[in-house]
Amino acid sequence: MSGWRHDTLGSTIDRNKPLAFTFDGQPLTGFAGDTVASALMAAGVQTVGRSFKYHRPRGLWGLGAEEPNAIFDITHNGYTRPNQRGTLVSLADGMEVRSVNTAPTAAKDRWGWLDRLHRFLPAGFYYKTFMAGGWMRWEPRIRALAGLGTLDPDHAPKGAAQINAKTPLMVIGSGPAGLAAARAAAERGQAVWLMEADAALGGSLRWRGGQIDGQDPQSFIDATRAAINAAGGRIFTGTTVWGAFDHRLFAAWQREPQRHWRIRADRVILAAGAIERPIWFANNDLPGVMSAEAALHGLRLFGALPGKQIVVTTANDSAYPVAFALAAAGVDVTIADARPEGPKADGVKIRRSATVTAAQGRTHVTGAVINGALQAADAILTAGGHTPSVHLWCQAGGKLDWNASRDALIPRPNTADMTVVGAANGSFGLRAALSEGHSAGDGHPPAPSANVEADAPYPIAPVRPDPALPGRQWVDLQNDVTLKDVGLAAREGFTSVEHLKRYTTLGMATDQGRTSNFGGLAAMAAQTGRTIPETGTTTYRPPFQPVPLTVLGGPRRCELFNPPKRLALESAHRDLGARFREYGGWLRPAVYGDGDEADLAQQGAATARKTVALFDASPLGKLEVIGPNAGQLLDFTGYVRMSSLNPGRARYGFMLRENGVIFDDGVVLRPAEDRWIVSASSSHVDGVRFMLEDARQDRLARKGVAIHDVTAAWTTLTATGPRARMMLENAGIPVPDMPHMGVVETALDDAALRIARVSFTGDLSYELSVPTHHADALRARLDRALAAVDGQWIGLESVMILRAEKGFILIGKDTDGITMPHDLGWGGPREKRADEYLGKRSLFTPEARSNNRRQLVGLTVDSAPLVTGAHLVPADGPRTSLGFVTSSYQSPVLGRPIALALLADGRARMGQTIGVFNDGTVVEATISPLCAFDPGGERLHG
Repeated sequence: MSGWRHDTLGSTIDRNKPLAFTFDGQPLTGFAGDTVASALMAAGVQTVGRSFKYHRPRGLWGLGAEEPNAIFDITHNGYTRPNQRGTLVSLADGMEVRSVNTAPTAAKDRWGWLDRLHRFLPAGFYYKTFMAGGWMRWEPRIRALAGLGTLDPDHAPKGAAQINAKTPLMVIGSGPAGLAAARAAAERGQAVWLMEADAALGGSLRWRGGQIDGQDPQSFIDATRAAINAAGGRIFTGTTVWGAFDHRLFAAWQREPQRHWRIRADRVILAAGAIERPIWFANNDLPGVMSAEAALHGLRLFGALPGKQIVVTTANDSAYPVAFALAAAGVDVTIADARPEGPKADGVKIRRSATVTAAQGRTHVTGAVINGALQAADAILTAGGHTPSVHLWCQAGGKLDWNASRDALIPRPNTADMTVVGAANGSFGLRAALSEGHSAGDGHPPAPSANVEADAPYPIAPVRPDPALPGRQWVDLQNDVTLKDVGLAAREGFTSVEHLKRYTTLGMATDQGRTSNFGGLAAMAAQTGRTIPETGTTTYRPPFQPVPLTVLGGPRRCELFNPPKRLALESAHRDLGARFREYGGWLRPAVYGDGDEADLAQQGAATARKTVALFDASPLGKLEVIGPNAGQLLDFTGYVRMSSLNPGRARYGFMLRENGVIFDDGVVLRPAEDRWIVSASSSHVDGVRFMLEDARQDRLARKGVAIHDVTAAWTTLTATGPRARMMLENAGIPVPDMPHMGVVETALDDAALRIARVSFTGDLSYELSVPTHHADALRARLDRALAAVDGQWIGLESVMILRAEKGFILIGKDTDGITMPHDLGWGGPREKRADEYLGKRSLFTPEARSNNRRQLVGLTVDSAPLVTGAHLVPADGPRTSLGFVTSSYQSPVLGRPIALALLADGRARMGQTIGVFNDGTVVEATISPLCAFDPGGERLHG
């Protein structure tokens, strides 16, 4: 390649605004409007990168997201963006562009000698070679060579704004088909969202041109823009729709301004165009071999040309306009057409029934071998046909059909919920693309088969990789997959396209196989004696184009990555001297007052047992499950039956995963006949809601039940201790006579008030819940009455001591990833319930019935409190772990340490001595019941 800039051509560049930049340290210049790729081509840069495995020199190949070679780390204004595709990045003054996977430069890469070892590094060699001596021996060396660009630790780009939106019609792509569709819909008064990945509208009209209803392309584009704006639509440029998901949800990345869109579209028209395929011959990876369409794109938009003596190899008519344009620009052009007949080619040399069998040159193209004869050339342009861009169609569940007249896989009608038009549908002519687009925009999808013949015929002779040719033919340019690698995979039995992909890494590079998948598919079909449809295709998955993680994460970064939820009364708690800590995703008071935190926790727990204590329990989930089928839903999702719960009562229960393991526990309230409130753990609210929603949609077809998360709408303050009722009465709160686990809904100060007599401390307790905007009034009322009964506010550290004294569990702390209800002593429902519920079958597996399961027990020691997490070992045997300590505290009421532990066959060991191993030391503990305080429950029931 000996690229140069034409004196006058280039519709998008401004020659009055030169831009200085560097490539691998070399000073270069371009113009405003250039891309990095076009500026490099115009500057005559031949080698822009190196291949991944063999470090062979690579030059520019494509014009957009399909470009496999021009991947750069780009530094501008002090920030470095790694792995940027040069065809998609606009040139800016002062840019520093560095090739990736090279050292020190692309032109002089010291790892280029690896190509000499290619005979010893075929496809799959890593699976076989690096088993010797153990993978860990090789991994550090491989990691040092792997990867592409380099992250800049000082580069902290801002996250994109996250926007949810809805539109009646979204058109993806603004080439001729997309513009026609958007204009037809807009003229019918429909608000259209037109999405275009490029910086300007028009697609191939910008470089291929054409007349549309007597208008030049720019007039057609301007008229379409005006129609969309008049109908209240929106036009997005520089925006890539990168993923199609269920229920017509599409994800789009807008670059300027930086935004991430989640769009629900009532109707979608896909006009994503097509990608030109390469032609395969020996050394077809040399710099100077590139797509003919990319060369035309560079010439018309940027005035950049890849050479002055060019061979165009083709077997279809699409290459001829390229050749004519190059010749008009002063290039010596030869067309090598594999067909015996083709269009007239005035002004260019043409060779019929001619194929390029090899590219000559060591670091770049110096000639082309055509039908065995060498011809001088500094660039070879390939036009092997077009592959429709059906990625989003397939992501949405669409299937493909083989169309021999197009030599392409095209969308099978009615297999996805969108309409495909233009080149994406295999209609490569301008007339057919406009016709299909207009019909779709007008609400009349094109006929499924006749549409591709509506234009003049698409003359193409299939071109396939030829294994009989000598030399290496490259199928995947970035990952160094050759035609011989595909043959090797076939001989070793990897004939499925999915196996081929993984065994050879074909299509797994950053271009996602846009230039390689068809060649690999065709080669495997030939190797196995199958047709292309019989061989099949790989699965297209999001993203269509690499999307920065900062875009997906949005503002969730640094302190906003996972911000804790905050209490409505946080300021009031701080005024009371609270020290805050994160619990279950919520910022909550740990203790109150000055001094040692452990001492304050002990003092608070002692006060709660002696008089009364208040704590803020607002983070506990409040999921209202309403409707005549609510009880049925809760019975299925819960281990304990809830439909038999009487109104005005509460019941404790578990929610299990499908494997029978405990997911969450909590109290379920039933304030009314058709209304339940699930009090989920504060860290599990979203998970419990999702499980309820899944079961509702799956089993009840969304009928007869509704689920509402009202956690944030209510504030819950809990009074606990022997003087709890006295304090509430002193505060002027009417407390009706109610049993333990009773629920009453009443009013206070013209606000709704729910009183639940449930306890997480084992003492007389009342949970008072009011709408959040009444929270401060309730707090002030309780605060005034607290001092009169010698009570105090306590934080979560005191509450943890109180619940452990009673043997009350904390999910995730006193349970692990295999704990089932009967491991906690809750075997009743498993033995008695005959109906189905989530996780039931897993409770009866051999593993679930094992006698050696870890069960929750208490531990009593005479020494200092045990270390949480310490392993339980035989007291007089080998140090084999039998379980571990889950909770451990000093009990201020009992005056001794208490602990809970998961122990293998724990209940059968009750009263025995067990060793507790930590940090090389073993202390003895006695296995005891879970409940260490008030085992008869007299204080709980009042």
